[in-house]
Amino acid sequence: MTDEDGAPLRLHCRCLVIHAPDDLRLEERTSGEPGPGEVLVRVGFGGICGSDLHYFHAGGFGTVRIRRPMILGHEVAGTVQAVGPGVTRVRAGDRVAVNPSRPCARCRYCLEGLPNQCLDMHFYGSAMRDPHVEGAFRDLLVCDAVQCEPVADGVPLQLAALAEPLAVALHGVSRAGPLLGRRVLVSGCGPIGALVIAAARVHGAADVTAVDLTDETLAVARALGAGTAVNAASEPGWTQQYAADKGSFDVVFECSGAGPALRAALEVLRPRGTLVQLGLGGDVTLPQNLVVAKELTLCGSFRFHAEYALAVRLINEGRIDLRPLLSGIYPLSRAREAFEQAADRRRSMKVLLDFRAEASRPAAPDAVRA
Repeated sequence: MTDEDGAPLRLHCRCLVIHAPDDLRLEERTSGEPGPGEVLVRVGFGGICGSDLHYFHAGGFGTVRIRRPMILGHEVAGTVQAVGPGVTRVRAGDRVAVNPSRPCARCRYCLEGLPNQCLDMHFYGSAMRDPHVEGAFRDLLVCDAVQCEPVADGVPLQLAALAEPLAVALHGVSRAGPLLGRRVLVSGCGPIGALVIAAARVHGAADVTAVDLTDETLAVARALGAGTAVNAASEPGWTQQYAADKGSFDVVFECSGAGPALRAALEVLRPRGTLVQLGLGGDVTLPQNLVVAKELTLCGSFRFHAEYALAVRLINEGRIDLRPLLSGIYPLSRAREAFEQAADRRRSMKVLLDFRAEASRPAAPDAVRA
């Protein structure tokens, strides 16, 4: 099989594999050729997610644990190298963002229109299943053509690689109902929280307030559209002004997963307000009387489906500028450094791996230009 220039395809790829906590290895594996309905993508960039960090530091999260070596990663964008029989959606040479979610389209929830709740979900870089679902941190990836969303000319692949976390944020925003004219609070301004701010702005929120524990993350929150930023560490009594007269906010997106943050969110919600929980954490105590007395609505948000295509479209159209989110870009050979930086929330929001030609030094995020 040859690529778009007629040259023979190289079917050996470099992969980033987690074997155990703190045991990250760069390995070479063989990539298969694309079959019917499939494409071969040369990955350009991949974003390090919180779940990747959990596998790296602790071997998993909750009850999910690595049982065997697994390729990490699910936030990637690249260039189509070859297409299999019957593929018309994309062609060799197209730049694409790759949706890591592969619902079965057969189970009861898929048929009910809830593919993000699929009973037989395959999601890149996940140890929830055994055998695990291999991830996308490899320079050659065979995937279904329907997973590929074209990236517009002039849009850096670095930004397209952020489509997955943006899709998570967009799905969370959709769970709140219409935001037009609403006062919104985002609690926890890591990558997902920061993207929720941008998504809420796109959906017409009148005002967005960001709450976090560090000034560094709050600076990014402002850059992505927060009108007010509150440092809960230096202002521990911040809820008092917003809890007056039964609350100030119509909608709260809780993205930290911390119990105290959830309690604070319920205090500042106005009667019949909505709280959307995106952050994952352990069991928490819920103030039932507060929920009942203010007639609050609580709902969760899990992954995404149709929002992935929307995320790519918003990036393509330049309606959301994701460059403030980028904190560093590292060559694949320096993956450990990339993971270490990504784990430092004071100096990092989103760190990318560069799967292209090797570089001796990490690239500065401000080198990314539209």
